[in-house]
Amino acid sequence: MTSSQERPLTSAGSAIVALIVVVAVALAVLMVFPQVNDEAEPTAPGSPVVASGEATQVTVTVEGMSFQPAVIEVPVGNTLEVTLHNTGDQRHDLKFVNGVTTAPVAPGASQTIDVGVIDADTEGWCTLPGHRQMGMTLDVVAVGAEETGTEQELKTENHSEHHANIPGVPTMDQLIAQAKETDPYPAQLGPLPSETDHHYTFTVTEDEDELAQGVVRPLWTYNGTSPGPILHGKIGDTFTITLENAGTMGHSVDFHAGDIAPDQPMRTIEPGESLEYVFTAKRSGIWMYHCGTMPMSVHIANGMFGAVIIEPDNLEPVDRSYVLIQSDIYLDTDESSAAEKAAELSPDLMSFNGRPFQYDAHPLQSRVGERVRFWILNDGPNAPLAFHIVGTQFDTVWSEGAYSVYRGQSTDGITKGETGAQVLSLMAAEGGFVEVQPHEAGNYAIVNHVMSLAEKGAHGILSVSQ
Repeated sequence: MTSSQERPLTSAGSAIVALIVVVAVALAVLMVFPQVNDEAEPTAPGSPVVASGEATQVTVTVEGMSFQPAVIEVPVGNTLEVTLHNTGDQRHDLKFVNGVTTAPVAPGASQTIDVGVIDADTEGWCTLPGHRQMGMTLDVVAVGAEETGTEQELKTENHSEHHANIPGVPTMDQLIAQAKETDPYPAQLGPLPSETDHHYTFTVTEDEDELAQGVVRPLWTYNGTSPGPILHGKIGDTFTITLENAGTMGHSVDFHAGDIAPDQPMRTIEPGESLEYVFTAKRSGIWMYHCGTMPMSVHIANGMFGAVIIEPDNLEPVDRSYVLIQSDIYLDTDESSAAEKAAELSPDLMSFNGRPFQYDAHPLQSRVGERVRFWILNDGPNAPLAFHIVGTQFDTVWSEGAYSVYRGQSTDGITKGETGAQVLSLMAAEGGFVEVQPHEAGNYAIVNHVMSLAEKGAHGILSVSQ
């Protein structure tokens, strides 16, 4: 006979056993049929994505300054394999947020990369200077992925990496101090050459320039200087330029002094290539030349510009001639990239002949009573120029092919007697010359009278002695 104490234990034990059986069955069902209820909670965001073992293969081509297709859809869990086939006219690369990147791909060439398993939306872009800002981006859409902040965090992290630990914009004092340690660009224009056939070799270089202590910017040049060589001639002269690309990316040259179809002589050439560019000077002026490879704003701002001076017939002699070319400078800073600032028309610094304040550190020279001609060109790529010399008046102004004042006489056929001008106003790519005749010794400030731009470096000194 069983004791009264054993009977309750036996009932409880039976209940426990029954409960264990029910739980075990339920667990088994869940293991076999996970999330059978459509109302079940989704996997928590950020859960690891299981690789599908399948690959999505896409060929990306180049059209102008964009990738085609610009959007790629990839099932979540698939590996993405991208072939970049460069159908453009200059080299490009393709980098993704996770760091996977192609090498620079030359026109006509291809390269395939494995981007990895796609678990969220991500982005790719061309890393060559300015190309991303021109629209060379590619969006990867992870079809079926859950929305998380991961991809945006990665994009932000990549953007921050580009700007991390970049010095700010140097001050005027810092720029002048560096200019004193650097030989100035030779601004004095030599005599008009007697020959009628001019031959030059322009070698493209890519280097760096220290604007101030610890502040370095890319410097792309023709023959190692920015501006490049100043060409000088007269109407009817022929210029033959051999362009050699010793850089690491595509470059070109566009001579405004030429009057020819641009297709061949102005085409972008790859590293190691060369071309011959021949033109005959048909009209007088101070003509800009520059790199025409996209994005032009970046190539010009990084130093690829210069001037061709074709003197008008019967140009009166002067005691001294100087050439001043204004240009914008954009810097990579913590806030934004140089290319972004160029696109926004927001220069960090300005310069005459490639370096801010260099003619404050090394003043241009003249003597009392001398007639001094200033050939002026605004190479931009963006900012305007209101050229002025403090303490003087221009008695001769010639702009874009015409005199408005000539030796104190108006050329409008109406104004009589002595007249003059205070500024020569030039938009990007415009040029001309002015003449002054200082009557007293002193230091005359040379400025862009858009004063905020003068204070960024479009400034110098004409030192007049007895």
